[in-house]
Amino acid sequence: MIDLFQQGGTVMYVLLLMSILATAIILLKFFQFYRCGLRKTSFIKDVILSLDGGNYSQVVKNLQQQTSPIARVLESAVQFGADSHMTREDVEAEISRVGSAQVRNLESWLRGLSSIAHLSPLLGLLGTVTGMIVAFMSLQEAGSRVDPSILSGGIWEALLTTAFGLTVAIPAMAAFYYLEGEVDHVRAAMKDASIQVLRHFGKTPHISSHDDERIEDETHGL
Repeated sequence: MIDLFQQGGTVMYVLLLMSILATAIILLKFFQFYRCGLRKTSFIKDVILSLDGGNYSQVVKNLQQQTSPIARVLESAVQFGADSHMTREDVEAEISRVGSAQVRNLESWLRGLSSIAHLSPLLGLLGTVTGMIVAFMSLQEAGSRVDPSILSGGIWEALLTTAFGLTVAIPAMAAFYYLEGEVDHVRAAMKDASIQVLRHFGKTPHISSHDDERIEDETHGL
């Protein structure tokens, strides 16, 4: 395997570095999502029901014990929704600000993972093209003493970079789509839960019919 790797040329080392970086990002994001407890949404119903008691400070304390980013949005929804001095537009803006910050934190490094997934096959193809150029140059230098093994050997060595590039790209792309889907689920859950909280305070944000259809589609996938 080491010999095959070395025969692939310089591009193989670049792809190896990208594979290490992609693996680190995937493991980091899985650990982050597990630690946040993205799939733990059972507390949302308890929060909605506890609002009827009127003890909003206790509701906020209970939410602060949750690690989910949804809890951070609900915490701001309860705090700002209970503030009679804040208008519906102000509350909506503050909740949107908190929610955007939570989503940005979840999306961190995902763009880098997507870049690796898209660039790896291109780098592999680049290595294959340069390897083919070298192979045909060697064939030309051989002149009339052409040995078919020169061309065939150069071709399979060149194809190593394409194979390695695809090996890096396929799992990176699969992980990216999975992680991106998890973020989309959380985003939809944040919006749905915050609307339920604000409805209790009579500060439900204005939602167009297009937004209604999009929320329904997103929450259906949860």
